[in-house]
Amino acid sequence: MQQKGEKMTNRQATLNDVAREAGVSQQTVSRVLNNPAQVSARTREKVLHAMSVLHYVPNRSAQLLAGKTMPALGLITSSLTYHAPSQIAAAIKSHAEEQQLQVSVAMPKGAEYEALQSVLNEFRAQNIRGVIANLPLESSLAERLSRENDDLACLFLDVPPETDVSCVRFDHQEGSGACVKHLWELGHRQFGLLAGPAQSISARLRLGCWRESLHRFGVTNAITAWGDWSASSGWAKTFELIHANPRISAIIVANDQMALGVLSALAQLKRTGAHSVSVTGYDDTADSLFFQPALTTVAQDFNLLGQRAVEIVTSLMAQSPPPRKVLTLLPTRLVVRESTYPYPAQQTTADIIEELKTLINKL
Repeated sequence: MQQKGEKMTNRQATLNDVAREAGVSQQTVSRVLNNPAQVSARTREKVLHAMSVLHYVPNRSAQLLAGKTMPALGLITSSLTYHAPSQIAAAIKSHAEEQQLQVSVAMPKGAEYEALQSVLNEFRAQNIRGVIANLPLESSLAERLSRENDDLACLFLDVPPETDVSCVRFDHQEGSGACVKHLWELGHRQFGLLAGPAQSISARLRLGCWRESLHRFGVTNAITAWGDWSASSGWAKTFELIHANPRISAIIVANDQMALGVLSALAQLKRTGAHSVSVTGYDDTADSLFFQPALTTVAQDFNLLGQRAVEIVTSLMAQSPPPRKVLTLLPTRLVVRESTYPYPAQQTTADIIEELKTLINKL
């Protein structure tokens, strides 16, 4: 007879083997696989440990033949070609798998009601009862989707703060305010603001926080441009900002990818050395440490966001009906590196004329 803790060697472990190893019933093991939120954390840990000891692998084919589906979460996301959405999706998938949950990913072409409702209907057909939406949605649309799909636990990651839905997001005020304060204390008074696309809720929140912080310092003449999150738009918009105000000494950027393009454009404009323009990014991507120069940026912990999102949506799934609104704010912080400098010595008229000539040649 097999002893507790002994690994299966001659055959694949069964559900009964796991139950015996964990000291629980087969029904409890089944709940851990199919409805983990209904099992206490202590019991769930015992079952997962037993599965690990026995190298237990759920028989998905048998479940499908029996008309069952593996427990899953639905993720609606914007394009994964950009850093933040891809990192958030990876974190959600990782933490969901720790809970024995699959993740079904949908990337609708647009954020219109019909397209999103179609995705939710497809999730419902797959017996998915928890959905995380990581794409920019205006309040009215997010509230309608939540209201008309109250049998689903819906959690939103990119909606305006006043939206009456369950949401987890970063506190943009903290990091954005620290960014402006850092540049002000370095002596900068002429600012360029490179925001993300206007339809992005996060981009609008960051821009609003920058402007609010600048106004507290008495700065009302910052020049604003709107990019599309890409490095190429950061490159192009830099020329636009410098053309609008050649005296800009600091450019605050809404993500690290655009900041990479900004640094490249400034190098072409020879805004280096005594005439360097300080640049800050947003996200703290892994690559930002290796930009030239290393990028000062606002860090967001995407792994923490994924963890919290999975925890919250599984908790909502365990409640019937799911509560209408749960709000969680996550911290941000400024990471200071080499792309920000003290305000340079006063430029001469000749310096400004030379920079304008360089700019005209680049346009």
